[in-house]
Amino acid sequence: MAELQNSFQLKWRGDTLIVSPTGHVEELSWDLIEQAATVVMQPIKTVKLPNVLFDLSKLKFVGSVFLSLMLRCYKLVKSRGGEFVLCGANDMARELLRVTSLDTLWPIYDSREEALMSLEGD
Repeated sequence: MAELQNSFQLKWRGDTLIVSPTGHVEELSWDLIEQAATVVMQPIKTVKLPNVLFDLSKLKFVGSVFLSLMLRCYKLVKSRGGEFVLCGANDMARELLRVTSLDTLWPIYDSREEALMSLEGD
């Protein structure tokens, strides 16, 4: 579990949890998805109306395991009345999100500050 905690930097800004995955999540395997979900989703459960911002700026690649994790987080956040946004996606990640139509589900911002401003404006 400690290895997974090093794969995510979690930081609160008000009621917004900023999740900054490191390059280690690019190698995340399906057998670790439950543990990764616990690391990321447990803090979300502590806030009544959580907002979550995934900052993808440290990733070169976004794979299916990581997409699955983001979808699970999105479902939890929406079920609790919060908002889920992304920032910092590189061109390859943006293309994947476009092809999978996830870009219609999740607002994607160029910078963390833009994303935070969108959440604080709600």
